[in-house]
Amino acid sequence: MSCCSEEISQEMWKEVDGVIQRHKETPGALITVLREAQDIVGWFPQVLIEYIAKGMNIPSSDVFGVVSFYSLFSLKPKGRHSIKVCTGTACYVKGAREVIGRISGEFGVAEGETTEDRRFDLEGVRCVGACGLAPAMVVDGEVHGDVTADSVLKILKKYS
Repeated sequence: MSCCSEEISQEMWKEVDGVIQRHKETPGALITVLREAQDIVGWFPQVLIEYIAKGMNIPSSDVFGVVSFYSLFSLKPKGRHSIKVCTGTACYVKGAREVIGRISGEFGVAEGETTEDRRFDLEGVRCVGACGLAPAMVVDGEVHGDVTADSVLKILKKYS
């Protein structure tokens, strides 16, 4: 691609090209292509949606429809580290909102957003399946239990 978004390096474009080439003749491969492209780029800026659509020879509206429908895909940049704070009943009662509030205040990030420096993205989720550890938080797949508004900053310090 001759004109690149600042978000996508030439190396990333080459990798996306490879993904498209491997799958463009396979019927129903769009989700596979999107999953692999997101693994490369991290999210879907409009230029990437259009590029994949052209490469797969399908309307960009179809690609956008799939990206916007499935929660697996993101239309917003993600942080290097993903924070998911459980807001299920047990976690909520034991202080999950205060944990989210502390993270938001310290890093200037709202739920569903990414910090300006792209260090973290923050999401409140309904349940992480760790009710016995309430309140629970998952960072990059690692579960942290008994998290408090005071302990959360110490936990997040190791994710620099």
